[in-house]
Amino acid sequence: MKIDSSVAVVSGGASGLGAAVVEEFAGAGGHALIADLDAARGAALAERLGERVRFLRTDAADAAMVRAAIDMARETWGRVNIAVNCAGIAPPRRIVGKDGPMPLEEFERVVRVNLMGTFNVCRLAAAAMSSNPPGEDGERGVLINTASVAAFDGQIGQCAYAASKAGVVGLTLPMARDLARHGIRVMTIAPGLFDTPLMAGLPEEARVSLAAAVPFPARLGDPKQFARLALHIVENSYLNGETIRLDAALRMGPK
Repeated sequence: MKIDSSVAVVSGGASGLGAAVVEEFAGAGGHALIADLDAARGAALAERLGERVRFLRTDAADAAMVRAAIDMARETWGRVNIAVNCAGIAPPRRIVGKDGPMPLEEFERVVRVNLMGTFNVCRLAAAAMSSNPPGEDGERGVLINTASVAAFDGQIGQCAYAASKAGVVGLTLPMARDLARHGIRVMTIAPGLFDTPLMAGLPEEARVSLAAAVPFPARLGDPKQFARLALHIVENSYLNGETIRLDAALRMGPK
């Protein structure tokens, strides 16, 4: 699938990795609907990028809001070809801490946003894509999900986050198999340490220490590199049912 003239819905597209995807797709001739809860950043990014980008305040785990985002993209540009899931949260919490066991509702919230939100966008986007006319190889759409190296190397305090991201990895192959008959591909990217707003809030000493742990190149990842991989996935029709680690050979330690 060529990105030129394609239409993407990007959950979590107002900042970080999602915003980089929106910029990359729009710059390459595509269109993008930013589906994000951050109205200020989402609206500002859409205004800056112009007519190829729209914003709608959206909770990825809310069925009605995601349907509205997909409908808006279809009404604006006539179709949805791509969905990229970048919405996610990563609050650290040990199973048993000084104040007792981790509240079950905190675990549930992380799974709801990261795993259920991803599945929710995928199922509704896939339903919309299934009515697209088939392109080359019979392709009708592409779903790109975001996991994390924590899915494989979860650290202390990351039980909820690692479980939710491992769930995203686990969805990838069966979802690709489910949707093959509709001509829809499914891929997942598992990023390592990237220079996102979450990292920007850390002290410089902590940022330097994290960067030094990356084998090569020994630095934080640039969100543009994530976006370029997403673009390549869209345009390489033989990529399907796989998770790609984008981490410069990083393997996380226990903490």
